[in-house]
Amino acid sequence: MGIEQKLGNLGFITTTLEQAVNWARKRSMWPLASGLACCAIEMMSTQCSDYDMSRFGMEIMRPSPRQSDLLIVAGRVTRKMAPVLRRLYDQMPDPKYVIAMGDCCSCGGIFNNYAVVPGVDEIMPVDVYIAGCPPRPEALLHGIMTLHDKVMNTKLDRWA
Repeated sequence: MGIEQKLGNLGFITTTLEQAVNWARKRSMWPLASGLACCAIEMMSTQCSDYDMSRFGMEIMRPSPRQSDLLIVAGRVTRKMAPVLRRLYDQMPDPKYVIAMGDCCSCGGIFNNYAVVPGVDEIMPVDVYIAGCPPRPEALLHGIMTLHDKVMNTKLDRWA
């Protein structure tokens, strides 16, 4: 019993190359594990069965930047950690995406001193900001879905 018998006489499906590539990119994002502070606990709980990031194809937080294309920066970024994060970002293959999770990562949060970077966007470009201190797992899921919408609307000539 082949696919023709299952589907019947539906004909064929047409789409653009851009939509097919963006569909594949959207459904094959692998996040890099980079928990820097208390927001990392909320990021880890998003992997649990209550929220289940595996429905988006993100079963495992990858330990290597060469295997991942989504960097979720969760927590405050110190001046000492900033070059390390930038090196991880540079080692990721293109196209790569960044989510800034939490107030500390987005704008420095309650830490107004010389040791904390006032926003990770000083180090690397950020695609989606997630507010909260710490943000709930639902907020991270909403940020991921926002990033998926952004990926689906990306033009292919951007990567050429």
